[in-house]
Formats: sequence, C-alpha cells, structure tokens
Amino acid sequence: MNDTPMPLSFFQQPTLELAKSLLGCVLVKETEEGTASGYIVETEAYLGPTDRAAHSYGNRRTKRTEVMFQEAGRIYTYVMHTHCLVNVVSGEKEKPEAILIRAVEPFEGLELMESRRPGHVRKNWTSGPGKLTKALGITMEDYGGSFLEPPLIISKGYQPEDIVEGKRIGIDNSGEARDYPWRFWVKGNPYVSR
Repeated sequence: MNDTPMPLSFFQQPTLELAKSLLGCVLVKETEEGTASGYIVETEAYLGPTDRAAHSYGNRRTKRTEVMFQEAGRIYTYVMHTHCLVNVVSGEKEKPEAILIRAVEPFEGLELMESRRPGHVRKNWTSGPGKLTKALGITMEDYGGSFLEPPLIISKGYQPEDIVEGKRIGIDNSGEARDYPWRFWVKGNPYVSR
C-alpha cells in the first residue's frame, strides 16, 4: 500500500474537480487495533455559501462547521442519525466547501473491518457513508485533523476508467440544490451506495 498522503496541492483543486479526483484514492485509518483502508468509489460535493444542501449554506458558521472554513485537506466529521460521516474540506480558506465520502471498496484490514461490521456481508461493510466510517474506525475524534498526516490520510490509488455523475442523495428539503449533479461514483463498482 502507498501510505504517503496526497500533497496539499491535490486538495486545493476546485471542489467539483476534487470530488472526482478523490475517486480511486485510498482512505486509510490507523487505530490501536490496526490499519484499515479502502478505495474511494463515491463522493458528493457541497459548495458552501450558495448550496442550500451544505451545512455552511449562507456562510453559516457554527461549532460544527468551523473546520469547513479552514484550509483544504482538513477532516470534517459529523454525526447524522447516530452515524459518523467523514468529509474532505475543500475550496479556499474562509469559503466553506466540503466533499462527503459516501462509499469505499475495502482494501486492507479486511478482518478488522469484518469485526467492526459483524453480521454483514462484505459488500455491505462500506457501501454507505455511515458504514464506511464504522468499518474503518473513523470517529468524531478525527474532526479537525488533516488528511495530510496519520492517523487518517488519503493516499494515491488508481485512476477509475469511468466516472458517473448524478443527483446527491438524502437532501430532498434543499430546494433546487437537490437536483445539482454533484454526486460522483465509479461506474459498476459494487460498493457504491445506490
């Protein structure tokens, strides 16, 4: 495995470009139990101030969204329906944008992932934003950290052959933003959430 984090310049791409560039990269989490990782196969972009689906819509600055106003490459975790979700902070500093990692394809630490997702078939270990954080051991303690240094990094993986884009999921109350085609996934990958 390549355990060298992607450089800061990678995370400084415009948000919609970064959301696609993250596909195929490896999300790696080190814990006391061991290391688990997966290839990123699905993302969603949230373009902050003008995106009604973003937590930072209208430059809303709260304790939860504070990290979104920091430099690109920071870790934004939050809890939704008891599940921790992980995002990559993107865009320019003070312009709160982020990319939700929706699904990964298991790569390393398979036994560890299985122990964290007991009773689930492998396809369901990481095929959703709350599932992947549980399988990899990503928690709220990762909030505010950097993907440039352990314990949670994003490293180089592979270049997907075909990327698909479509509407984001679960944001029906976001007006016109619900129709933006800012969800990206690796075509045909069985770990994509839907």
